[in-house]
Amino acid sequence: MRTQIFPTNSVIRRLSIAFAATACVSATLAAGTASAQDATLKMRFVYDGTPPKVENIDPNKDAEYCGKHVIPNEKMLVNPDNKGMRNVIVHVYTRSSGKDLPKTEAKNSTHVLANDQCRFEPHVVVAQSGDKLRITNPDEVGHNANLNFIRNTAQNLMIPAGQEKLVDLSDAEPAPIPVDCNIHPWMRAYVVVLEHPFADVSDADGNIVIEGLPAGKEITFAVRYEGGKLDEVKVGGKETDWKRQRFEVDLKAGVNDLGEILVPASAVSAD
Repeated sequence: MRTQIFPTNSVIRRLSIAFAATACVSATLAAGTASAQDATLKMRFVYDGTPPKVENIDPNKDAEYCGKHVIPNEKMLVNPDNKGMRNVIVHVYTRSSGKDLPKTEAKNSTHVLANDQCRFEPHVVVAQSGDKLRITNPDEVGHNANLNFIRNTAQNLMIPAGQEKLVDLSDAEPAPIPVDCNIHPWMRAYVVVLEHPFADVSDADGNIVIEGLPAGKEITFAVRYEGGKLDEVKVGGKETDWKRQRFEVDLKAGVNDLGEILVPASAVSAD
């Protein structure tokens, strides 16, 4: 007669602990492998030359209030210390590379665009389809926000002092959408609505950082700048033609740093 042997309780506990430890190690390794496959794109946009002096806006409407504030001409902002160019928009060009992007959940975020001191803050809002835009007015004078959407519903909203409006960003837009204040004609901002989160706007030093990109893929990026066309630039000191203001990067795992992108003075203007 064959005797059937069952493990004791102590043996079962030891096996359970061992299996749990193995599972934990496997999960950690899997997470490390996944993150190792991500790519980050970095670059810095630099004005190639002596930055011109750009005068601030001299307000011709509600001058008693608006004239108390410094209102920069935000069409072209160049850092006088390091020549970094602010408000350059870079994003994955979905028509060419959308199929290569990882799936991302809609965040349904709310972004604030303020009519603040007779200018829009921020100058560029980057959003994802499904987000909302809250347009506020902390100023003492009334403003309006004329949103010239292409796919979303175009709106021209009056926003009295201290009030706000909420706008649905249901659909991705094919280009940055201008937002104007018809009361104060110098006021302009842009809303970029994309199907994905892979975008950035250059900071005061000209820096762009886009994270979570797929490694091992050649991805097409679009670049947009209010002050001009960024198509003939220098990358790594070499003359480069970004046709239709697009460029491709063969992304490697980790940081992909394009270095300084030198923009010729002839390509941009504050006028």
